[in-house]
Formats: sequence, C-alpha cells, structure tokens
Amino acid sequence: MKYLASLLAYAGLLATPAHAGEDPLVAKGRYLARAGDCVACHTAKDGKPFAGGLPMATPIGVVYSTNITPDRQTGIGTYRFEDFDKAVRHGVAKAGYSLYPAMPYPSYARVSDEDMQALYAYFMHGVTPVTQATQAPNIPWPLSMRWPLHVWRNLFAPSVDTAAADTPMQDPVLARGAYLVEGLGHCGACHTPRAFSLQEKALGASEGEAFLAGGDAQEGWVGKTLRGDHRHGLGSWSEAELVDFFKTGRTDKAAVFGSMSEVVVHSLQYLTDEDRLAIARYLKQLPALDPDDRPHVADPATYQALHDGLTPTLGARLYADNCMACHRSDGKGYAQVFPALAANPVLNVDDPQSLIRLVLEGGTLPSTHAAPTSFSMPPLGWRLSDNEVAQVLNFVRGAWGNSGVPITASSVARIRDALSADALRVPGMQK
Repeated sequence: MKYLASLLAYAGLLATPAHAGEDPLVAKGRYLARAGDCVACHTAKDGKPFAGGLPMATPIGVVYSTNITPDRQTGIGTYRFEDFDKAVRHGVAKAGYSLYPAMPYPSYARVSDEDMQALYAYFMHGVTPVTQATQAPNIPWPLSMRWPLHVWRNLFAPSVDTAAADTPMQDPVLARGAYLVEGLGHCGACHTPRAFSLQEKALGASEGEAFLAGGDAQEGWVGKTLRGDHRHGLGSWSEAELVDFFKTGRTDKAAVFGSMSEVVVHSLQYLTDEDRLAIARYLKQLPALDPDDRPHVADPATYQALHDGLTPTLGARLYADNCMACHRSDGKGYAQVFPALAANPVLNVDDPQSLIRLVLEGGTLPSTHAAPTSFSMPPLGWRLSDNEVAQVLNFVRGAWGNSGVPITASSVARIRDALSADALRVPGMQK
C-alpha cells in the first residue's frame, strides 16, 4: 500500500519527542498527527516528511498525496485555520474544489474543534517546510471532473456538527476509544467494506454492523474484520493482547504484516498506554457478525501427522519443507518471533489476497521502540508455482482446526501478475 522500507528509514526522525520548551498546543498537535498517521499518506518513497507525492491507486485512477508542510509556495503555509479545517473535516480545498475521498475527511469530521486547533498549530509551527509541488492526479476524463465529488461529499460525508456528537457512553474509556477509532484513527478506511459508490458502508458502530466488518482489497492487502468473531475477527484476542500488539506489532500468537505495519510503526506505538487501552476496549465491545460464532477448537491430527513425518499431500510436503522450521508442526510458531498459524484469524478470512501476497513477497516484522528486534519471512514466489502457493496455503487454512475456504492457482496467478514482479515467477511456469 505504501513503502514500509523507506518509512522505517526515517521513523527515527518522526519519533523524536517534543522539543524542550515547545508550545503545548504544538506538542498536542504532534501527538494527534501521529494518532491520525498523517505521515503515512503524505510522504512519498524516499521523500521528506509530509511533503506529499505518494501515489495512491483508486478505482478511477491514481491520485497523489498533497504537500502539507508549511511551505508558502507549494504547501499549506498560506492556510488560515478556516482553510485547514475546511480541508481536513469538510473535504474542501482552499481553492474551493472537493477533495478526493482518499483523504478520509468523512472520518475526520468527528475531530473536535479543540483538536483541530492543535493540529493546525503543529503543521504550521512544528513541521519543516518543504518546497515540492503536488503532482496532478492521473485520472482519465470524464472521471477526472471534480464536480461529481461535490455531489459525493454532500451524499456521503457527515456534517461536522453531526459527526462530532459522540454516541453517549457511560464508560469514558470506551468514549475515548470510539473517538480515536471512528475519528483520527480512521480505522474504517481499511477495515469497513465500501458500497458501489465507494463510500464506507458505516462510519461508526451506531450506523450498523458493517462498521469494521472487513474492508476491500487495496493493492493486495485486505483489512480484516475487527469485530468479535472468533473465526476471522478479534474474538480470540484479549484486551491486553491488543494493547501489546498496538505497542510492539506482535504478541505471543500474532505478528503485524503488510500495510498495517506502517500503522504500528508510525502511529500506534507512539500513543499513550491509556489511548491504546481505549482503542482495544472499544474494539472488544463490538459484537460478532456471525450469530453462531464459536471459539476455535484445536484439532491435533495435523500436528500428529507432521510429528510422525506423514505428509501425504503436496501442501503438507511444501509446509514441511518451507514453513515448519519457523511455524512448527503444531502450528504455534515461536512467541514474539514467528506467529502462530493455528487458530490465527488471518488464516480463516474468506479473501486470501493478503496471505497470497505475503507468501509471494515475504515480509518483515518491523522494529518498534518496545520490540526493537526485527524478523523476516523470506519470499517464496520466486521458487513456488501458482499451484504450489495455493496448495501450501490450503494446507495451513485447513490444519490445526482452521477453516479457511480453498484457494485456486488462478487466484494466486492474479495476485502475482498484479504485483508486477517478474522475479516472483518461476522460469517456465505456466500461469
């Protein structure tokens, strides 16, 4: 989705604490900008922080993030607070045209006036100005016309007054969690399905069970459901495990990967323990979508067969040769190092795109302040055919009690081709 390697390279720069004597309003804005993960979208590969230029694929073409440094020629240095607020919470540029909803202003509409003032102070006085013009969108006519965005915004973006009215919650921790998840955190941008007209089907828990029910694929990564289902949601996660995951990107059973790595690296690890707890508590109170949802039931048959050296299927043999050294015969992996595959909700999601991409490209567990050691999974796409990738994934999606739907070789081929990486194709392999 974005470029983790380059973002990690300057993570230290963005992680620096507030300067001694820094204006408290600027310091608060710095924290809020991290909570909103603004740097992830507004920084290009090898680019300077907040200078924009990151290409973002949309169903109608490619848009490029804008320069939001206080540069007066190419950034937002001439913005008054009213201009800044109109762009962030209302989706309207200073020049008067509607922004593409790649900017999650429908979620930001919930941000309070006080927090908007702090964000404005930070971007005006706490960010280094960079002269870099924003690249024009690469969208063919007539889809490039802006006036339909005005219609879209009026139909689907909530008014600030409506969005800012918090759903009454007696628990202040839950209320804070709702504010962060539904607002600055804009978790629904990746984890909520979208309608045909591309708006999120729900912007908050009060709008129905579609909220955080699992997002659509974005450049090969799929945002899983964050609701309480055990099979493919957060039902098997404890509140404490979620807090640890937000802080370190790993737990004894799971490890962050894909575009979620950037969220942990640049946003969640810098939140206070209180805010991480608020987010976890809010997510844990979201009910399961499946009324018949039940906890995972372990099946020891796979472990026993692998332990005894029995690999009767191609998928089992591929697992033994390529995966078992790290993820073990019991599928439980190694705590804080290699994630468990047994009872892992990611293995049970219906859309397998994230899993296919992870096997093809490999992945790196990022370093965080609380867990600095990084571990990598090697790419297997260069030596496994489409059918072999499908077979090994089908094996783990049906092992140890997992219940993922089967994957076909043609599905792997589509992901491989979409990645446009010739190195991932085995020489002479048939599609």
